[in-house]
This record gives sequence, structure tokens and C-alpha cells, in this order.
Amino acid sequence: MAFRDRAAVGARGQQTVGEVLTALAMPGGRADPYPLYERLRAIGPAVTAPDGALVVTGYRECSMLLRDHRLHKTPERRLAASGYPQWQDRPALRLMFGSIMMVNPPAHTRLRRLVSACLTARRVAGLRPAVERIVASACEQIAGDSDFVTGFAVPLPVTVIGELLGIPAADRPMFTDLARDWSAVLEVLSPEAVDRADDAATAMAGYLADLAAQRREQPTDDLISAMAGADGGDRLTGGELVTMAALLLKAGSETTTGLLSNGLVALLAHPDQAARLRAGPLLAIPAVEELLRYDSPVQMLSGRSAPGDLTIAGFDISDDQQVLVMLGAANRDAAVFSDPGRLILDRAQQAPLSFGGGIHYCLGAPLARLEAQVAFPALLARFPRLALAGEPVRRDGTALRGHASLPVSAR
Repeated sequence: MAFRDRAAVGARGQQTVGEVLTALAMPGGRADPYPLYERLRAIGPAVTAPDGALVVTGYRECSMLLRDHRLHKTPERRLAASGYPQWQDRPALRLMFGSIMMVNPPAHTRLRRLVSACLTARRVAGLRPAVERIVASACEQIAGDSDFVTGFAVPLPVTVIGELLGIPAADRPMFTDLARDWSAVLEVLSPEAVDRADDAATAMAGYLADLAAQRREQPTDDLISAMAGADGGDRLTGGELVTMAALLLKAGSETTTGLLSNGLVALLAHPDQAARLRAGPLLAIPAVEELLRYDSPVQMLSGRSAPGDLTIAGFDISDDQQVLVMLGAANRDAAVFSDPGRLILDRAQQAPLSFGGGIHYCLGAPLARLEAQVAFPALLARFPRLALAGEPVRRDGTALRGHASLPVSAR
């Protein structure tokens, strides 16, 4: 699509875009955003919102934008608009918005290279026995009637990330609340949320700094030791290591928690597909890809802009124009996925964009996939009569999709 003239959308189209974006933030929109995405796509795969932002819903267009490193992350714009122009002075904002997730090359290139050298595919694959053990233990926490979110979907990824980083088992439970309170600033920048997040960030950073110092003196076979112990050449500073470990705790919990809760709801709503996975656990790898596509835990990525006039994916982006990449919409694009509203666990089509793409592709994606590939077959085998026991409660916010509460009966 050549999107070279904003007027091509027209006043009526821009009004529709504004109405849809407003509806997405309402309870009904959070409950089921997919019909609203289709309204946007009916106008075009990339449209301009009333505030001038480019809203992209097409799979191919989103994919190209994610992979074009010329688009810059601009978190400082949102922080200043929310009343935090001096955001570096706040512990929570400094720890979150100064992380690799928010910085641009060349700083991003250096951090990504150093961490990728430690967070290898072999290290993640080596966690499978621990993940299987942790999943089995988590299953026992939801036997009978319970809340799947608090009993399984939240503690599982925090425990697994604790295993990866080398956090002692006795200390891992405290990170469940710390990571939740700290990472809340991604969606809510109210004074109350930031104050609470500051307390959590201070406690988290202090603990991780002490642990990193211990690992430098007495390294073990864990990620913090690997990141702290590089000899010679370039290496992560103490502050960078703490920020990276904190981000992995956040990224390794938020996204996976959403994947687990969204995925379970989808499976329970499609018992034929759940039965296929129960009978054939080897289906887990494509099944997790389909669950990521069907109801993505990350629905949209914002905070990107053009540092000058650019042409990407066949349309023009003007200097300083904000870009909103709608991952949840892209994953339901009928031009790429046949019958996109259906859950088909062995779907053999394009990979979902749920973990982003390009230089900012999620570092924790392989681990999130591993956890889900182990968790769903284990849950279905352990609890053949697993069912919803009440109305699911969606979490607030539009960027991250998941559940605040998910009552289940495993009897």
C-alpha cells in the first residue's frame, strides 16, 4: 500500500480510527479487541490517527516496521507527557526506561551483543528439566478449585527466571510481587504507581547488585555469573547487569503469564483442540505458536518514531511521527493467515509477531516458548477435566493482554 498522503484516509476515516482506538481502551475493547482491529484494517493496513500517529495493523507492514532499525524508541516523550521529564531521578523509571528494551543503537547493539553471548540457546535448552520440575510443582498448586493466574501463571515464569539467573530458591517468591509492582509503570504512570514501583525497583536492584557481587567472587553455572564474569574487553557495568537481570525478570514473567492465561482460556474454549494436544504432546511446538498468534500477550508496541522523513513498507513516515505497531491485529491478518479467527494448533503458516522483530526481538522469547511447550501438555494430562470455574477478569491496559484472575476447577 502506498501511504503517501494522509488525506487519503479522509476525515471520516480518521474519525473511525479515533473511535476504534478509544474503544480499545474500554472494558469491552479489552475483552475482545479483534473486531475493532478489523474495523481499522478495513480502512487500510496503515492508517493515521487523529493525533497524527501511524497505526499499523497489516502483518507484512508491521513486520517490515519492526525490522527497520531506522525507527527509534522514544520513551522520553511519553515520560515527559506524563509529568516525568527528569525520569532518570526515579528508581523505577530509570531501571525500566534505561534498559535495553528502550534504548537505540549503538548502545542497544552493544548491550544485545554482550547479553546474547551469555543467554544462549544451549543455556535455555538446558533448563528443560528444571522447567518440567517447576511445572509439575505448580500443577499441584491448582489442584481442586483455584485461581490459575495467582497459582500457576504468575509464579511459574518468575520461578523459572530465578532458576536461569541463579536466584536462590528461598528468595524467588519475593520477586513475584516486586516484578509486578515495578513493571506496572509500563502501562500506568500515575504518581501512586510510580511511588510503588520505586520501592519495588529499589529493593530489586539492591538484591541483584548484591547477588552479582557474590557471583563475581564465587561464580556458579547461572546467567548472572555469566554476565558478571566476562574477562577482558567490553563487559556489562554493574548497573547494566542489574538493569538486564531486572528486565529479564519482568520480560520473563509478564509475557509468559499472559501467554499461559490467554492460552488456557483459548484451549478451554476449543475442547477439540485441547483434546488433540492432550493426545499428542508432540504437537506442543506448533500449538504454542498458534496460541501466541490467536491471542497475543503483547497486543501493541508504541514509543517508536521516525528521526527524519522515512519511507518504509511503501508508505511515508514524517519526521517525529509516532508509530503504533498492532501485533494482535497483525496476527489476525486474513491476507496471511487463513481463517484467522479459528484456533488451529497445527497451523503451518507465518510465525506470529507476538515477540516483536528486528533488533528489539524479545530476548526472553525462547524461554517463554519452552515454558508454554512444557506447561500446556502437562496441565491437560494432569487435569483432564480442567474447566473455568467463574468469569475470567482481564487485566487493565491495552498493550499487554492477559488476566488478573482466572478461576478454574481441576477436579
